[in-house]
Amino acid sequence: MGKYMAVRKIKNSWYIDFRFGRKRYRVKSLENSKSGAQAYEAMLRQRLARGESIEAKEEKMVTFKVFSEKWHNTYVINNNKPSEIRQKELILRKHLNPFFGKLSLDKIDNLKIENFKAMKKKEGKISLKTVNNILAVLGKCLRTADDWGELIKVPKIKPFRLPPSKFDFLSVPESRELLNSAEGDWYKMILIALKTGLRLGEILALSWEEVNLVKQTLTVRKSLVRDIMVSPKSNKIRHIPLTDELCEVLNEDIKAGGFLFTDINNKPFKAECSRRTLHRICNKAGLRIVGWHTLRHTFASHLAEAGASVKAIQELLGHSDIKTTMRYAHLSPLVIKDTIKLLEPNIEPNDFGHHMGNEPIFTPKNSVGNESYNPLFFAKVKQKTGLSS
Repeated sequence: MGKYMAVRKIKNSWYIDFRFGRKRYRVKSLENSKSGAQAYEAMLRQRLARGESIEAKEEKMVTFKVFSEKWHNTYVINNNKPSEIRQKELILRKHLNPFFGKLSLDKIDNLKIENFKAMKKKEGKISLKTVNNILAVLGKCLRTADDWGELIKVPKIKPFRLPPSKFDFLSVPESRELLNSAEGDWYKMILIALKTGLRLGEILALSWEEVNLVKQTLTVRKSLVRDIMVSPKSNKIRHIPLTDELCEVLNEDIKAGGFLFTDINNKPFKAECSRRTLHRICNKAGLRIVGWHTLRHTFASHLAEAGASVKAIQELLGHSDIKTTMRYAHLSPLVIKDTIKLLEPNIEPNDFGHHMGNEPIFTPKNSVGNESYNPLFFAKVKQKTGLSS
């Protein structure tokens, strides 16, 4: 018996012609191209494998609103963190469903998506970067529809081209002024941000079990986002070396367990309270208002200026993509200058590279100086923590 061609062109139209079980199916492709017909055939086979009627599906394709609710209630909830679930729900409700909701999935094409982009750009209520984030959610939703056999062909989604994102960071004197204007736990939190690059949620989630002052390391295992304890961004556990000055400050009130920073109810500080307090400290220091993420940028920027490699900064910050870390590369003029020196004659190999000293940029309050720690300090740490080196 001859083999049926899966897709074939008859006159100017593409058809799907195949057997499933003992039945032959021959239907006109909704996408009038060879690749579209092949994708349609794959979708029909998936439906038949699930025991569904392809004729019933052809009568009325599901709308974006109906499918997006199904997608959110299954895929999103099963695979995303609570904060991401809320964010996607908000994007669907406020942006995507008002525009695409009544359209059947097959009617969402490149032109419709470009019209959506043009509308958002003209409104000017949100940044183009935010529009790109919305388009990313749309793309993921439509690709899932394709995976589930609900869509024949996923349209190409072109995000807006954006200039490199700018970021702010504090200079060394500004960082010192900020620290000098802070007290108590807020001083320690700011110092941690400046010396480790932790995100605010990661600082709020820190517990004493994750701080090892003997080995001078800090482990980032979780993050507090909207009062929900989740894994860090990119789901990466990071081990951050601690400077001597940071160990000295943390040793002042080290405990056997519990969170590092808590309110009067022994609960972690709220993110909004932390933001408002940082703003007040900025005003007290006579500085521009900055957020906690600016302190993270400051940490990375100071490392880059001191000659740290982009790869090392990436590991410390926990970036999943080194492209995100490359924004700091231009802050390493000494490294570039030393690289050019390789072309100089008679240069000694050991002369290459910028030395990074161990001297702390900031002097903590009640500091004992910049000297290396003596055995007495480590003995105090062991006594308080019960840890051994």
